[in-house]
Amino acid sequence: MTADAAAALRDRLLPLLPRVSTSALRDCLARVHGHPAAVIDLVTPTPERVLFGPAATIRFLPHRADLFTEPSHDFAHAYYRAVGDLPAGRVLVMSSGGMPDAALAGGKKLSRAAFQGVAGVLADGRLRDLHELAALGLALHCNGEAVVPANGVLTPVDADVPVSVRGVTVVPGDFVHADRSGAVVLPAALVEELVHAAVALEEADARVVEAGRDPVADRRAVLGT
Repeated sequence: MTADAAAALRDRLLPLLPRVSTSALRDCLARVHGHPAAVIDLVTPTPERVLFGPAATIRFLPHRADLFTEPSHDFAHAYYRAVGDLPAGRVLVMSSGGMPDAALAGGKKLSRAAFQGVAGVLADGRLRDLHELAALGLALHCNGEAVVPANGVLTPVDADVPVSVRGVTVVPGDFVHADRSGAVVLPAALVEELVHAAVALEEADARVVEAGRDPVADRRAVLGT
């Protein structure tokens, strides 16, 4: 799917997002594919915001002074390789290379993402300046806040490649949906079908909850009596 097509698809599905949850989307995806797709126990300073959009990926590894010496091994280069020419509406997905307590980026590095309309960040590492970034409009889901920068600890070694986030594979262009309960990674080819299925599932669940208001009718429906 091209970046233009992904942006158009995101815009088309945005009006449906208030009617679905990460849990419903995960349940609908599980009917089609059984692979790990949900990321839980995330920290977010923006629980009221829903993060949704195609993934732009950056892969970090623990720093090696003898290997990662090229100027391209910095965050700015990795960022632009990840988001391409259309950063607006994309979700920056960052993999920590097995160092979940290290900082991946902070206010200075991610401010360009906010200014360019990136929807937000999903990371299996920590971020600095969480509330500063939240004030800039980003939806943030990560391992928590860091004080110490990652300089000399982690290096962005690749971008626009498949990455792993807490055991979930994220391919560039996958759609990410995250809310206060967690995140789910959706194949781009299925995302429209899954969002509509999740709307139907939420509506069916709401009918079950509403039926429970009448205990007599609910008992009869459950027991068939």
